Amino acid sequence: QNCSHRVSASCSLGQRSGKRLVRHPLAHEGALSKDRAMEDDFDVSGADEALFAKEEINAIIKESIEMSLSKTSYVGAKVGQWTSSIVETCMKRLTAMNKPFKYVVSCIIMQKNGAGLHTASACYWDSTSDGSITLRWENKTMYCIATVFAMAI
Repeated sequence: QNCSHRVSASCSLGQRSGKRLVRHPLAHEGALSKDRAMEDDFDVSGADEALFAKEEINAIIKESIEMSLSKTSYVGAKVGQWTSSIVETCMKRLTAMNKPFKYVVSCIIMQKNGAGLHTASACYWDSTSDGSITLRWENKTMYCIATVFAMAI
């Protein structure tokens, strides 16, 4: 079994520092261009249904974010509602794909005020079949960083 340990943060492009460890050190405004996605590399063999559909999942994330945030300005009192809506929409659309995966979806919304944000996640999984994709979206008043982790079943 090809298991690997993955560490990622959600805001900037990382450098491959070894065969199995990928780091995306987070950090500063402008580190990742608008609507830029970070994704793992996969060597997945088998039927199409078992493939991690990077482009399709990226589109799901982007559309889910835009449904909730496209015409809004940051309002702290609404962030909980927005993040819930984004993760629920993503999860609903991911499960509707009927692929043999378990999914984890996370979402961070942060006001654009010059503050830094550092985040990381770790997964111990089969790197030949499991994967993740992170998308950073922004408008004039906020950043939204959403990540989907997919584990084959």
